[in-house]
Amino acid sequence: MGFIFENQNEAFDAFRKLAKMIQNEKGLNIVSLRSDHRGEFQNEFFEIFFEENVIHHNISAPRTPQQNGVLERKNRSLEEGAKTLQNEIRLPKYFWADVVHTIC
Repeated sequence: MGFIFENQNEAFDAFRKLAKMIQNEKGLNIVSLRSDHRGEFQNEFFEIFFEENVIHHNISAPRTPQQNGVLERKNRSLEEGAKTLQNEIRLPKYFWADVVHTIC
């Protein structure tokens, strides 16, 4: 399941839905979340949600993809592939989400 957001505020609603889906369909609880300092997971809504659901939020150092390992490399590969494809076939920028989904 992938998400492309127009702004960071959409991340909370998507995460809340994903957490409920994991609990309902898989019978599992999220116990820990690791994120970087980009801000998507750092706001009052997330803090309250994490506290209510006893989720430990682990934040890596800013601008250190080494700490995020595989995920950062995959994101970078997706981004580079999408940029290459978009430039190669000269698509307008508003097709970005579609191009990323195609590369995925």
